[in-house]
Amino acid sequence: MDALSVALLPLALALLLWPQAIRGACLQLAAWAPLPALALALLASDGLTRELPGLLLGVQLGVDATGRLFLLFSALVWLAAGVYARGYLRHDPRRHVFWFFFLVAQSGSLGLALAQDAASFYTFFTLMTFAAWGLVVYSRDTAAQRAGWVYLVMALVGEAALLVGLIVSARAADSLLLADMASAAPPVAVALLIAGFGVKAGLPLLHMWLPLAHPIAPVPASAVLSGVMIKAGLLGWMRFLPLSTEPWPLLGAAALLLGLLAALIAVLIGLTQRQPKVLLAYSSISQMGFMTLGIGAALLHPGAWPALAPALALYALHHGLAKGTLFLGVAALAQATGAARRWALAMQALPALALAGLPLSSGFWAKDGLKQALSNLPAPWPEALSWLLPIGALGTTLLML
Repeated sequence: MDALSVALLPLALALLLWPQAIRGACLQLAAWAPLPALALALLASDGLTRELPGLLLGVQLGVDATGRLFLLFSALVWLAAGVYARGYLRHDPRRHVFWFFFLVAQSGSLGLALAQDAASFYTFFTLMTFAAWGLVVYSRDTAAQRAGWVYLVMALVGEAALLVGLIVSARAADSLLLADMASAAPPVAVALLIAGFGVKAGLPLLHMWLPLAHPIAPVPASAVLSGVMIKAGLLGWMRFLPLSTEPWPLLGAAALLLGLLAALIAVLIGLTQRQPKVLLAYSSISQMGFMTLGIGAALLHPGAWPALAPALALYALHHGLAKGTLFLGVAALAQATGAARRWALAMQALPALALAGLPLSSGFWAKDGLKQALSNLPAPWPEALSWLLPIGALGTTLLML
């Protein structure tokens, strides 16, 4: 199975939507575009690569342990959102416009998990970022236009920081391969990459687009924005930051503090919200804060990275599936009445309880793995986290209730 075709299939379908003669057939196929990516994530062996030296600056795509997990939950959430969108947009005369942006963003998202070089990673990242703007402004009303402008300005700031950071890292490493760049990144590049990917991950002060975009975007778009696209920031950090080499005390401490702020403050703001999609947006900011803690811990104490890497990947998998399900359930709850509503609430309870860390759920194992990995930090961080993290967990439980 070819990694390039898996990444470009949704993009090809998006372009084929415009000729009216074949639009109907393409709309029937659009929801199933992530199936090859799902098959690749489940069946391909680690080390599978595809090199195209004549494309961009030399493209290399492949499957590794981290990319496989991100590809797996990304394909699942895109598939669920696409199937849901078939009914959600059935009577919308502009549904081909939605599907165009949806498929282009999907192509970028799936390609990110497979990219093994900086040029292809940045290309897929940019493709996903700007296609997502079309999903945010899809309704074309005043609120959507405002959210779209905020998203676009913040996306451009993040892209600029990211591009400069990648160029500096590539020059320092004299290579565009991810493995080479991560170990050679100088301090200025590390700071720029933290900020550039931090826009997508919803770091404090860089998060403003999230609570504006989610309530405006169509429900299937919100599911992938929160379930998948914000994880691109985490994947970028895991790919490009020097997390297993030398300690970075100042940047590590800064990332830990930003993660704690996101985890605690966002959940408090979320508790004041009454619109479900806004509440879930603040929940996503809080949960990304927990994942940011793992990145900060690795920068501070690289020896913890072997334990942190699988813990963060599992956390991303858990949150992507749980949050995607919760967003898709918003419309079902709004439309259901009587017994159907009670059933819908019962079905929503599972991902909500998992997000709150119910014992034996995916959230329990994800949080426990991250907690164990964070316990290896030097003092005073383990002591501080031992009482701050339970506060965040309690806030998440209240938010889900």
